[in-house]
Amino acid sequence: MEEISEKIVIAIDGFSSCGKSTMAKELAAGIGYIYVDSGAMYRAVTLYCMQQGLLDGDIVDEQALSARMKDIDITFVRDANSGQLQTWLNGSDVETDIRNMAVSSKVSVVSSLPFVRQAMVACQRKIGEKKGIVMDGRDIGTTVFPNAELKIFVTASPETRAKRRVNEMLAKGQKVSFEEVLENVKKRDRMDQERAESPLRMAEDAILLDNSDMTIEQQNRWLLEQYERVVGPR
Repeated sequence: MEEISEKIVIAIDGFSSCGKSTMAKELAAGIGYIYVDSGAMYRAVTLYCMQQGLLDGDIVDEQALSARMKDIDITFVRDANSGQLQTWLNGSDVETDIRNMAVSSKVSVVSSLPFVRQAMVACQRKIGEKKGIVMDGRDIGTTVFPNAELKIFVTASPETRAKRRVNEMLAKGQKVSFEEVLENVKKRDRMDQERAESPLRMAEDAILLDNSDMTIEQQNRWLLEQYERVVGPR
């Protein structure tokens, strides 16, 4: 593969469970870029809150969490066997823990807090200083990297996303119902779009992708075409 000398920032935003991470990982691997899962960072903070007893239902002990943000260390470590990046929280691998329904049901509550978002955005911007990254999330193209050279906004119907999420969790041995996951998807959509700090919205210069009826191979090919449109063919 011919190396592109001028690396760019690729921002992939969109609704939960619409395949952002899958396509972002594939693109990053294919073009030699670093992949950053910003959602995993918010999930890690949520898990920390649960571990520390800072969540009571949907109520976060904001004062305590704000005071402890400096104690939260989130890193990405490449697994020696799979080669995939795993999320680590304060020295422990939490990749599996942050993907369960317990965390999924609370992550929008925690991620909507302004001081949490500000801390994560600062971290994400630092990671992207040298460019050559693919980052997916909710506010990458609007808040984190408003000047990203390529912005994609991904969507799919709630039912399609819930079905994908159920299949993903069942494959990992987690038993969940379609109704439970669909309710969670719709709730997260509302909270992501209605939060005051960096709400989920499509950037004006983003390219819309509705992948409801696309295979993974089709969306990966489409995304690579968008990249090559910006940097030129490889």
